Amino acid sequence: MAMPKDNNTTREIGGYFELERFYGHELHEGALALDCARNCLAYVIEARGIESIWVPYFLCNSVDLVLARYPQVAVHKYEIAANFEPVWDTFELAGDDYLYLVDFYGQLSDEQIANAAERAGGRIVVDEVMAYWHMPVDGLDTLYSCRKFIGVADGAYLYTSARIGRELEVCRSNDKMGFVLGRAEQSANDFYPGSVANNRRFREEDIQWMSPITHNLLRAVDYDRAATRRKANFEVLAEELGELNQLTPRATYGAFMYPLLIEGGEKLRKQLQSRKIYVSMLWDYALGTPGLGDRYARDILPMPVDQRYDEDDMRYMARVLRELRG
Repeated sequence: MAMPKDNNTTREIGGYFELERFYGHELHEGALALDCARNCLAYVIEARGIESIWVPYFLCNSVDLVLARYPQVAVHKYEIAANFEPVWDTFELAGDDYLYLVDFYGQLSDEQIANAAERAGGRIVVDEVMAYWHMPVDGLDTLYSCRKFIGVADGAYLYTSARIGRELEVCRSNDKMGFVLGRAEQSANDFYPGSVANNRRFREEDIQWMSPITHNLLRAVDYDRAATRRKANFEVLAEELGELNQLTPRATYGAFMYPLLIEGGEKLRKQLQSRKIYVSMLWDYALGTPGLGDRYARDILPMPVDQRYDEDDMRYMARVLRELRG
């Protein structure tokens, strides 16, 4: 029996090979897969109809850029305590206020997050951008970023029961992957401008679904190995630098970075960069803000602990830092 003719003109068979297709599992399967973390917040604002929200002073400006898209949303700021929790006695949630709770460096426990949700009457958005492996507390709108943990050009996840009432486009990253692919063969500096340009594009883009390329790459990651390596590297830095650290951060499965709070951190950051140890000021936007925001932005050195590196790399970084400190 003859097979029916296929009229699908988009079908292609043969020719050169594209990027290999992977068949593993993404870490956050079941969550909404969007293009970036800031658009996860935008999604929640639209889906929940948020009209008033409290956000920490100590934060990057991407959140404010999202909120600027929604002039109907009243924005309030709160200070954080030394343990990264909100300073609860300095502000009061009222009416339909939402709380934007950031799990800085993955240091908040489920109990702390649940307590914050209770104080907010369940009106909370939990930012786990620094804690990719910290699974959400049941029932809480929670967002994650892929790009801070894995070499992809887009990608974020959102756990929420809410849905927006409009169709979304699918992100396309085939022309944005150059800086990721380039660093695999050459130095970071050679492709740094591409990384900056990629970050900047999300300021303008509407909410989109995650790109097919990113979905594919995320199915190729050995998540257990990455998380275990990160925790082990964190523990090495804690052993090497703990006596210098004015924080006492706990090692977590899949740790983001080792937050080293040290006098003169701003100067040391520049010196480390001159030795090709790239330690960013994550939130220069928080400089000059009340409470601990200014000090933490200026003097926390977020030391890399990710899965690209091993114990020898950690001890080398610690040795260089002690040398530069004198």
